[in-house]
Amino acid sequence: MLETMALLCAGMVGVGCIEQQRHLHRLGAIPTRIHVSGTRGKSSVTRLIAAGLNGCGTRATGKTTGTLARMIYPGGEELPIHRPIGPNIIEQKRVVQESLRVHAKALVVECMALQPFYHWLCEDKLIRATHGVITNARADHLDVMGPGEREVAQTLCGMIPVKGVLFTAEQVHLPIIQEACQDRGTTCIAVDRHDVAAIHDADMEGFSYLEHKENVALVLKILDHFHIPRDKAIKALWTTRPDPGAMSEHHLSFFGREIIFVNGFAANDPQSTAMVWDAALKRNPGSHRRVGIFNLRADRPTRTLQLARDVDFWMKADRLVLMGDGSYLFAKEAAHRGYNPANMVFADSYTVEQVFERIVETCGSRALAVGMGNIGGQGLDLVRYFRNRSLPEDSP
Repeated sequence: MLETMALLCAGMVGVGCIEQQRHLHRLGAIPTRIHVSGTRGKSSVTRLIAAGLNGCGTRATGKTTGTLARMIYPGGEELPIHRPIGPNIIEQKRVVQESLRVHAKALVVECMALQPFYHWLCEDKLIRATHGVITNARADHLDVMGPGEREVAQTLCGMIPVKGVLFTAEQVHLPIIQEACQDRGTTCIAVDRHDVAAIHDADMEGFSYLEHKENVALVLKILDHFHIPRDKAIKALWTTRPDPGAMSEHHLSFFGREIIFVNGFAANDPQSTAMVWDAALKRNPGSHRRVGIFNLRADRPTRTLQLARDVDFWMKADRLVLMGDGSYLFAKEAAHRGYNPANMVFADSYTVEQVFERIVETCGSRALAVGMGNIGGQGLDLVRYFRNRSLPEDSP
């Protein structure tokens, strides 16, 4: 019996080794492999790079694991990633096979990992990137990658390729990334505030959605590395199809109520969320009432506490609409910090239709409403609800 089991185990190991060799052979047939990780902006940057390469003559595929996992083809078409047993890093093998099938010369793939070990595993066994990207390192998923931002940066370094090139827009924890690159014989190319300042408002006007200058600056640095002229690269980036959860703005005229809704649900770490709120106020200074909509998940208590404790921008909101099964935890912390409970609207047990109606009632005659917290759960459904009722010129 033991001999039979030993033979079976040996056979399985042998099959696994053969399959891994086949996978590495497929990877070698794709000259440019770009692995994208970071706290915020991974999906957007993945899409931007793929659009930039395709628009400038390099046949590229892309794969995102953002709001909805997608396979992106050279012509811009997209298909959902089939997941019969849920998300699994092994699906990256199918992405490589599909990229070869369509004769891609470049593959841009978003890293799926959260746990530190899986960051290394995804890179070393599944992607073997020629170029890596770390968008930033912020305080999110601290229960897995924490306890602090420094540890998040160290975790992300697990996917830095060996003897390749690494691009990053991270500035605070850049020394950690540079040290890891040096250890692996990889060139580190960093985007700084001057690169971001060089992105003008005119460069952003061609996008059909609200993109961040930091993401554009990072991708332009990558495309410049591939000797693509800036003016040509910018025009290619404008063709990018946004992630379903990408930041967007929708204007509603609803039975005498004028509402501007900003989708910031995907920016769920405190720093990024505060940036979305500030940007929304800057873009819409004339709105009378400011309404913060928080979609809060019970399975993300650390994130909820971060939003309640680590930032104070929402203290300036005239009303807070709380949806999702994590609402009570946020409300408790908000009240403890001095926010008036009378200005909280609880929509945690409502349907999306009821949440929408409650928000409309809360907004009054004219308001700016900003969605934050989580895109999962009812977040994306609420975005669609607003988008489908927005003025025609504001619909993407």
